[in-house]
Amino acid sequence: MAKVAVLGSGSWGTALSIVLADNDHKVYLWGRSEEQIKDINENHENKRYLPNVNIPESIVGSTSLKESLVDADAILLVVPTKAMRSVLKDIIGNISSPTIFIHASKGIEPETHYRVSEIIEEEVPHNLRAAVVALSGPSHAEEVSMRQPTTVTSSSLNTEAATYVQDLFMNQHFRVYTNPDLIGVEIGGSLKNIIAIGAGMTNGLGFGDNAKAALMTRGLAEIARLGVKLGANPLTFAGLSGLGDLIVTCTSVHSRNWRAGNMLGKGKALEEVLEEMGMVVEGIRTTKAAYQLAKQMGVDMPITKVLYDVLFHNKTPEDAVSELMGRVKKHEVEYLKIDKLDT
Repeated sequence: MAKVAVLGSGSWGTALSIVLADNDHKVYLWGRSEEQIKDINENHENKRYLPNVNIPESIVGSTSLKESLVDADAILLVVPTKAMRSVLKDIIGNISSPTIFIHASKGIEPETHYRVSEIIEEEVPHNLRAAVVALSGPSHAEEVSMRQPTTVTSSSLNTEAATYVQDLFMNQHFRVYTNPDLIGVEIGGSLKNIIAIGAGMTNGLGFGDNAKAALMTRGLAEIARLGVKLGANPLTFAGLSGLGDLIVTCTSVHSRNWRAGNMLGKGKALEEVLEEMGMVVEGIRTTKAAYQLAKQMGVDMPITKVLYDVLFHNKTPEDAVSELMGRVKKHEVEYLKIDKLDT
């Protein structure tokens, strides 16, 4: 049995806490809202984020970061990427020995273009982090919390750490694979949120399956294009953190990014969408970061570009579709120079 400090009491943090509790680990679930933590401890529910889901009584909710981190074997970060640095700064003042940092957040930081693992490595001194592991894959919190079959990937540059996390989480409902391609896993998990906004937008515009299939397929192509340029293994994008995560996020009303895109497609302004949702839509911030990174790396990402213009430059969804459909003719199959597939 391990003690795991789960930082972030939203839907995903709560769902992963349930998985850990089912595996008999000691779980402290940290959040800032006293009302929400009281609901978790007294009613064993998280009504705001996961209504009608019973939370195991063994899970301890806490607003105290210090209490949550005492003697923790692993720290699971499930906070939005925009809050990641501030939370990490608070963590390092409350731990004194090397700890495994696991993150289940999917996003890229604008301006720095850092993946979450890179943010952790920059903020947490080497003597306080035993390893950094990404937990990613096609998984809706609502389904995980109801113990429906789910498969995800544990990825780290440290193979032993990836296996440790695999063992922490794996059970008969939650299957975990390992993958050493940390770049590919994080890029796939982050950029699929961009394409999900576009998929929701096609629905809001009244388009059918043809448009969604086109967007997902070509979206995966540009995700892989950028990922390979950054050093990822292209095969990762055919796996759980690539194609798998893309499918689940682009086809479900559970997806915040899909719902945001759907509202945009129906003509709502971005500010109105965010106010109505009341939750972080990670793909919006990631769209900005990916657009900047693609320009810097010289990578062609037409879907990302038009979505960036919709989100930040008032391009209409209708004009975005016209721009994509009116591009010059291309070959579908792209030839990428890959020196080593096994790295």
